[in-house]
Amino acid sequence: MNDIIDIAIIGGGPAGLAAALYGARGRAETVVFESQLPGGQIITTDWIENYPGMPEGLNGSRIAELMHAHAEKFGAQFRTFAAVEKIATERGGFLITADGEESLARTVIFATGARPLTLGIPGEAEFTGRGVSWCATCDGALYRGKVVAVVGGGDAALEEALFLTKFAERVHLVHRRDEFRAARCIQERAHANEKVEFHLSRTPVEILGEGGKVSALVLRATAGGPDEEIAVAGVFEFVGVRPETELVAGLVELADGGWVKVDSSMATSYAGLFAAGDVTDTPLKQVVTAAGQGATAAFEALRYLDSGVCPL
Repeated sequence: MNDIIDIAIIGGGPAGLAAALYGARGRAETVVFESQLPGGQIITTDWIENYPGMPEGLNGSRIAELMHAHAEKFGAQFRTFAAVEKIATERGGFLITADGEESLARTVIFATGARPLTLGIPGEAEFTGRGVSWCATCDGALYRGKVVAVVGGGDAALEEALFLTKFAERVHLVHRRDEFRAARCIQERAHANEKVEFHLSRTPVEILGEGGKVSALVLRATAGGPDEEIAVAGVFEFVGVRPETELVAGLVELADGGWVKVDSSMATSYAGLFAAGDVTDTPLKQVVTAAGQGATAAFEALRYLDSGVCPL
């Protein structure tokens, strides 16, 4: 077992990276456990234009690199590709098991984020990785000159549809309601793009394939009418997310939908365990809010350590 960690951060997205920076600057031994590369979902985001101080926008991967380097500069440690398997209470602190190795921590900041939801329709599982995707940034270049469909009505769906127009000949944007939930400015950009074709009040019911790859998407009118089949080479899904709360489901109080309940100090119902970012029950899920919550969680974790409450 390693030495005792002051602040163990589970998850290396914007919330975890901001927490790492603030924890390390506070002279606490701060360790980030991340099952993949630092950055979280922003790695798969082509362009972020609403982060304060970046009026021209910046690539999501680049923002992740800068945040990671900033935290490391002040002494934060990163255990990448270290999937946390269990968080248990131990002697007033926490026992973290990652890839079979145990670590003791005085406090924990839980920042695991959320994972994309699936449609659960025929053909989806069969053609995952062969035309069905949840990451336009990752796979968009594979569809140069082809026709694709994007399913969803929020900011992510419309932003990714716009990104795909850089490669695809046409992007069919499918939404089950008669209007989008996305920010008005994003909707305006989508409507102004001649490559985007809208299919409102339509819900996907089946993904068809040919030769082992996606060939078409079958749509059903939510207000009645015949099914519609559109020929596409790819289907990109952006229909919501589910919080990654399995590790703390029996330890802290969860809100409806499985989100971790936090107060204004990002404290959970268990003393010494804080949460930040998309995994929490706070309403706005943005890079800027995740970073702010990560900073708050680290600040409060430092105060908790200074209080001497933890016996470790």
